[in-house]
Amino acid sequence: MGTYLNPGKNSFMEALNSEIFVDKTDMILYLNSILETDQKYVCVSRPRRFGKTVAARMISAYYDREADSGVLFERCNIAKDPEWNAHLGRFDVIRLVMTDFFNGSRSVEKAISILKKRIIDELVETYPGTKFDKDDFFYSIDRFYRRTNTRFVIIIDEWDSIFREYRDDREGHRKYLDFLRDWLKDKEYIAFAYMTGILPIKKYGKHSALNMFREFSMVQPQQMARYMGFTAEEVKDLCLERKLNYDAFKYWYDGYRLSNRETEELLPDGVSADRESYREYEVYSPYSVVLAAISRQFNNYWNQTETYEALRQYIDWNFDGLREYVAVLMDGGRRSIDITGYQNDMTTFNSRDEILTLLIHLGYLGYDSGTKEVFIPNKEVLDVFKTSTRSRDWNMTFRALDNSRKLLEATWACDEETVAELIEAAHDKAGNRTYNSEAGLSCAIQLAYYRAQDYYTIIPELDTGRGYADLAFIPKIPDKPALLVELKYEKNAKTAISQIQSQKYPERLEHYKGNLILVGINYDKEIRNDEPLYKHHSCMIERA
Repeated sequence: MGTYLNPGKNSFMEALNSEIFVDKTDMILYLNSILETDQKYVCVSRPRRFGKTVAARMISAYYDREADSGVLFERCNIAKDPEWNAHLGRFDVIRLVMTDFFNGSRSVEKAISILKKRIIDELVETYPGTKFDKDDFFYSIDRFYRRTNTRFVIIIDEWDSIFREYRDDREGHRKYLDFLRDWLKDKEYIAFAYMTGILPIKKYGKHSALNMFREFSMVQPQQMARYMGFTAEEVKDLCLERKLNYDAFKYWYDGYRLSNRETEELLPDGVSADRESYREYEVYSPYSVVLAAISRQFNNYWNQTETYEALRQYIDWNFDGLREYVAVLMDGGRRSIDITGYQNDMTTFNSRDEILTLLIHLGYLGYDSGTKEVFIPNKEVLDVFKTSTRSRDWNMTFRALDNSRKLLEATWACDEETVAELIEAAHDKAGNRTYNSEAGLSCAIQLAYYRAQDYYTIIPELDTGRGYADLAFIPKIPDKPALLVELKYEKNAKTAISQIQSQKYPERLEHYKGNLILVGINYDKEIRNDEPLYKHHSCMIERA
């Protein structure tokens, strides 16, 4: 038994003998189906303490030819399958925990050199007399395989540690990716390669890298969905066994939604997806559930894996109104995002959505692949957000969000005075250089109606045929009225309403007749700052 080569079964045996063990061994049945095929490269990414290392140890113990681990797996779910042991103990396993090498104390080049040497040293000990070339690691691995005719299963835990420990070392990142590619890709000696970490595989142009790997992540879990954490059924069984309150566990630790459903467009006409095999799973954080069940105390165990400072540094960048998004999420809302731009690292961000996508992978946000929306999954994570947003700036953001809700409710109620007051307050926060511009007022009103995104698709400058409505709010929810907002300077709110009617704007929204609210807003920018009506806004509202 070696440290890296054929490390044995002891670490998996410890997990199996623990006070709480949730059996995920049937995952191996899926891995066996892709073993020694073109799909033999698998990369699974999920947050800290979501069971990555336990899975890696389980896979290692199963395939390790020296482990003699049949007696362990006979006790597990996998043994219910008649062919469960078809590949048991068939391979030389190399299992690496990359944090052992890439810990920030040495260069990337030196870390790779140490890794190569340790693997070769253990191969020489296991297969004495085999020649190897100390300057050609890949050739040496191939020679060991050809001598023994035993292929390798490569298991790499914390594969992405380099991107966390050496965040800005772009050249080091490339060298590391090149090493993995040269070692693993299209090599006859590889029977199966399994990598696990927090981040998906880094995108780097042509290095975008390790493109032979199929990725299973928090945004695209596919067949791995029910192995990415504890499912609701597993937590229910645990609560029943230990006489615990399942609803309380759900409130504290549930919330992640992972789906392996088929894309309907891929299926032939008239054929529906197999609802038994393809489904959405409610997934819990395993670490938190285990600690709460053992201690019989509900607590925020998340801070033991990620500090609130790690979250704060990302949300305080405030790309594209990120704070307003976060404030809505903390209030129980959801927001649509585009996950495709994220570069799969912890430093390259060009938009709000890219930061939000990272937070999905870190476990701070849940993701609904059907609606493409993010949300805060549970109380435990919400508490971390609350701790990360304790500042004066955030108090202002939360106040603005509350005002936005009040503005929307006042609009529905046709409360002209309150609408004018809240619009005036929002416009007053605009910078002095843009305060007296129509674009500045339009932007201020859109921000003031920020909470309307939960109920409406907001369209600036809607073409009505005879003109343009400044802002149109098209309902996402059937029972909400459509809204048309017209802005005016140095006239009056009635003029704004008259323009809506004369341009026949409501005809464009004919199907909302009887459920349409017209809002006219006026601001006189010529009033001097020493006059009582300085920065005063007026509003008129009618139903159509």
